[in-house]
Amino acid sequence: MDHEGRIIKGIAGFYYVDDGRDVYECKARGLFRKARVKPLPGDLVRFSVTPDTDILGGYVEELLPRKNSMIRPEAANVDQVFLVFAAKEPAPNMDMLNRYLLMCEHSGIPAVLVMNKCDLGKEETEEAVRRWFSGTPYETVCISAKEGWNLSELRERLSGKVTAFAGPSGVGKSSLLNALFGEDMMETGTLSERIARGKNTTRHTELFRTGEDTYIFDTPGFTSVELDFIEQDDLMYDYPEFIKWIPECRFSSCRHLTEKDCGVRDAVSRGEISDERYQSYTRIWQYLSTLKRY
Repeated sequence: MDHEGRIIKGIAGFYYVDDGRDVYECKARGLFRKARVKPLPGDLVRFSVTPDTDILGGYVEELLPRKNSMIRPEAANVDQVFLVFAAKEPAPNMDMLNRYLLMCEHSGIPAVLVMNKCDLGKEETEEAVRRWFSGTPYETVCISAKEGWNLSELRERLSGKVTAFAGPSGVGKSSLLNALFGEDMMETGTLSERIARGKNTTRHTELFRTGEDTYIFDTPGFTSVELDFIEQDDLMYDYPEFIKWIPECRFSSCRHLTEKDCGVRDAVSRGEISDERYQSYTRIWQYLSTLKRY
């Protein structure tokens, strides 16, 4: 008899599936490898249970249809991404933020900018961030995990959704998760504890159930974000504030770099698109031009 559940993590060829009551240590059937399909944390699956064993185990038999998936970090069926960065120590890295946002846009997943450590310099950095992202659909929530500022607002946004927490190393993401959900859960993982796997070190993407129909992804911190999955000529469409102005370009092949009568560049000159975002676009476009495609 098949069961249904959600993969909460995958390690060394094993997939840990939560059915709402227990967690099962499963292997994937060979058909996934033959089809070149990789189960991901967040995938809804049908699985069979191996009887008469000392551990709760079985086999992943079928992946149910995905709503979406992310490449880095690897995750499926994500409702929203909380992109965590710091007001200071370290200062926000504009290119890194934009690369994370490009991953979200490319995957079709809404993103919220969560600025931590606002107790160290809220006003100055908040003003800069608002300038950088003026004209975009991204909302910024200013918090302090240390002081407990605005954490109740984040909890409300999490309820009933599957949320990925992502961001560069050193911005206080682990401290934020501890403040939101309790240090015991995030250090050992309530789900990891139930399958006797010991402490959770954030070296892989793991899904935690924090309430009814509420899950969070804890993802590894990153020092760089590769964008080799984006085609150069598709990059403009992952900047949502560009979309309104693209039809005003004189040339249908406009790449918004040096062309005359470019609707996007005109919008930048009028302040309708932030210059910081546009400069990021040009740098990333040049970076993508250096990649070899096979």
